Amino acid sequence: MKALSDFVGARRAAHPADRLTEVRMRARRFNRWFGEGPTALYYRTFDLIRVPYPVRYGLLNACRVPIPFLHILNRLFVVQYRSGNRVRTLLFSPSDFKRNRETPFFKRLGESFGPFQKWGEKLIAPISATVEECLASINILPEHVDYISYDHLHTQDIRRWLGTATEPAAFPNAKLLVMRQEWESTLALLPPQRDWYCPHGIEGIDPKKIILLEGDVQLGEGVALIGTPGHTEGNHSLVVNTNSGVLVSSENGISADSYSPLESRIPGVRNFALQTGMEVILNGNTLERGLDQYVSMIQEKEMAGVNQWDARFYNVIPSSELTAYWAFPGIRPTYRFSEQIHGEPQITTRSARSSAA
Repeated sequence: MKALSDFVGARRAAHPADRLTEVRMRARRFNRWFGEGPTALYYRTFDLIRVPYPVRYGLLNACRVPIPFLHILNRLFVVQYRSGNRVRTLLFSPSDFKRNRETPFFKRLGESFGPFQKWGEKLIAPISATVEECLASINILPEHVDYISYDHLHTQDIRRWLGTATEPAAFPNAKLLVMRQEWESTLALLPPQRDWYCPHGIEGIDPKKIILLEGDVQLGEGVALIGTPGHTEGNHSLVVNTNSGVLVSSENGISADSYSPLESRIPGVRNFALQTGMEVILNGNTLERGLDQYVSMIQEKEMAGVNQWDARFYNVIPSSELTAYWAFPGIRPTYRFSEQIHGEPQITTRSARSSAA
């Protein structure tokens, strides 16, 4: 695991426009050198669960469809890469969605169905697979998982994955990779944040299983975690070099349209971008750092580069992506990422038992 300095000091300028210019320049440079380097051994996305999400948050101020919700697909990313003489396995965004339902916002939403709660949840939050089922399908055992990570900790309960004094770990050798600011924020939330964090979701976890990142890091060949604050103070993005280019993932934006609003066919989005000059459309349920989020989204798309399948869009695959759904008519992404599979899964019994990488 190696610290990266590509973006150190990029946001120090007093003028916001100067910060954006500097970050954009460095992100393009990062895309070139990272994309010319080695690729990850394996990268695959799995569909986990679709959930309703307020339109006013997901497409902040831009959408003109008069319905309150859209649908987002939560994904699991399985990434394997070489680090020294070891093959490491990273799970990015492994959601324990059964426990995550205790997140205050989603708990209230479920309870709004009253006696039809179970039926309503099945209808509007259909499950595709669990994390365990995804791993079993590619023959990766729980003890093979070295790290788990999330772009931020909204809605996440990670106790089952890492274990506590009273509960064994589902991934006994795994450690959490998280930006220090995200971890510290989760320990002492303000009311605007509290609605989106799962109560007790990190409580009782052995501190030795938490790796606090002080900044950007390259985990190994073709894989990096890059700080992209905004959606939360400690947000970071997964960056993976593949044979199809550099792929970037976070939840700063929820769709390809969010990063290319002038190309969007979602009602209102293109006009909003034309009228305001907005280059990206924020995912804004908390707006912890709105200007930083705007800069971070441009950083993400410049790190990723243009999508090779449709040059109107970028290789930014949201960790929770907007999808069309019959119950929420009128909002359909202009471009949607299909399942991504790059390389072959590496079956190894070498698991991380220390923070050394």
